[in-house]
Amino acid sequence: MAIRQIVTEGDDVLTKKCREVVKFDDRLAMILDDMKETLALAEGVGLAAPQIGILRRIVVIDIGEGAIELINPVIIEQSGEQEGLEGCLSCPGEWGITRRPMNVTVKAQDRHGKEFTISGEGLLAKAFCHELDHLEGILYKQIAIRMVCPEELEELETNEDSEK
Repeated sequence: MAIRQIVTEGDDVLTKKCREVVKFDDRLAMILDDMKETLALAEGVGLAAPQIGILRRIVVIDIGEGAIELINPVIIEQSGEQEGLEGCLSCPGEWGITRRPMNVTVKAQDRHGKEFTISGEGLLAKAFCHELDHLEGILYKQIAIRMVCPEELEELETNEDSEK
């Protein structure tokens, strides 16, 4: 396994639509393993293949409950609404307020090509939407209601900590 460099905003790869994965082989397994290691080191919630310069429909998400690997993911159901703070490993130091579905169900394939569905709510639903947007060349900043300045971010984090 290897740590991959995370591509940052301004790199054209982040604006391109990704191609479907058709080969479920050792190379795919290596990419998934590298993505999981890179995500853990970056202390992020999700990582999509274009964020490491690979234009394939591959996503890894970990909200603290173990990594979820999604190959060729598609949102098949969504409901509810949540509004909240969102950031991205490809836009370091920037945060925005987004509106996303509260509940999301995704159909995808695992590293062996077997199809499955997975549902998530709250943070996991937001992560599904955020990472699948990357596969379409969309950054969260394009759909943000507004961006948050550093002072407001500190205030929002303080309020969040006091609610716990």
